[in-house]
Amino acid sequence: MVPWREAWHDALYGPAGFYRGAEGPAGHFTTSTHAPLGAPFADALARLADREGVHHVVDVGCGRAELLTHLAARRPDLRLTGVDVVPRPDHLPDAVTWLRSPGGAVLPPELSDLDDVLVVAHEWLDVVPCTVAEVVAPGRLALVLVEPATGEESTGGVPTGDELAWCARYWPVGGLPLGARVEVGLTRDLAWGDLVARVRTGSLLAVDYGHTAGDRPVAGTLTAYREGALVAAVPDGSCDLTAHVAVDSLEHDEMTTQRAALHGLGLHARTPEHGLARTDPTGYLAALADASAVGALTAPDRLGGFAWVLRRVHRM
Repeated sequence: MVPWREAWHDALYGPAGFYRGAEGPAGHFTTSTHAPLGAPFADALARLADREGVHHVVDVGCGRAELLTHLAARRPDLRLTGVDVVPRPDHLPDAVTWLRSPGGAVLPPELSDLDDVLVVAHEWLDVVPCTVAEVVAPGRLALVLVEPATGEESTGGVPTGDELAWCARYWPVGGLPLGARVEVGLTRDLAWGDLVARVRTGSLLAVDYGHTAGDRPVAGTLTAYREGALVAAVPDGSCDLTAHVAVDSLEHDEMTTQRAALHGLGLHARTPEHGLARTDPTGYLAALADASAVGALTAPDRLGGFAWVLRRVHRM
């Protein structure tokens, strides 16, 4: 058996890893960037780029460039760059730059010294593998180990000193019951810090499901998806593996929900006037579809509850 963090990384980013599959993430689950939600979501991010006064959008962990494709169609004035573990998608517009990443927390060296940029990390940090630990005695953690082929678990070994220091600050173990799980967010913090360090002037946005100090999950959140369904978390490369992010530990200037952020950027799920159905049936249907998409993006108990973490950088 091996620590979950190691098995998780191999399962997603190894030579036969889940994210290297031909169907891509959209073949297994839908995010805010995928149709039919992607177009209004792209509009919101373009408005955010305008608000932040930048002209280059970098999408880290961009899958098959669904968001960038929407942005290229709707805002050709923006410079666009995609970063992911797979080769450049064939359908991608020529104007979009593509950087291939090793995967997980490791970013390509070419992604550096960024100016005039909005870097978007949409559902990236939740798939940066982290250490999974379990309370095995009062105030004491042990690593959770896993058999990659079966998902069978045991405990053994201890987190590093840096991981224990992170827990003491952000996810204290004292008082947690035996068997409680802690998903140590240090690797996510370091990945985010590395991304921030690659920007000289601009803003960075992390969008993810997560938790804060007031609502840490006692049982952990490590979950697996395949073909749109929840499945057993087995790190064999056949499924997505994800865990919620301790978003309050990320370096940030602002943090809010997706619902509040999209409303602040002018996106509201307003039903079109019924009279439009008589005078412009096509326009009415398009407006109705847009309202439905925005409603899904801002639903408080689903995508609207995602955290938006914003960090601004202006280095001399």
